[in-house]
Amino acid sequence: MFRGRYEHTIDRKGRIAIPAKFREALEQEYGGQPLIVTNLERCLVALPLPEWVRFEERAVEIPTTDPKAQIWLRFFMSAAVECPLDRQGRILIPNNLREHAAIDRVAVLASMGRRFEIWSKDRLRQELGRAMAEPDEHMAALAKYGI
Repeated sequence: MFRGRYEHTIDRKGRIAIPAKFREALEQEYGGQPLIVTNLERCLVALPLPEWVRFEERAVEIPTTDPKAQIWLRFFMSAAVECPLDRQGRILIPNNLREHAAIDRVAVLASMGRRFEIWSKDRLRQELGRAMAEPDEHMAALAKYGI
């Protein structure tokens, strides 16, 4: 499991260091397999390869006759890129994904359990501000799932 929130600089080539705690989780729980990085609505999401494979196995079972599900899958799956860690513990995030998430020089890596999100610092600040503006509504949404 990934835990915590970390701020890191992206270099001119588009590489970002994965936090040591995240690298430890990748090694211990996933044998150091590469990450898959793709779009989310306002950020990027990084999943260890085994988690991505589980998602793909479920996604291919979704009927092609469900147009809304297919649109989301097209957006999410077609942007997916395998991003192995280099010797310095960095991944290269392709330019199109950085542009989608409006990530320039500083990114925030935020844990989400078996995955983590990669945000522009400004967008994450906005997102967290929205959550804090209506905490009861968001807590009620989590309560539906027993959290």
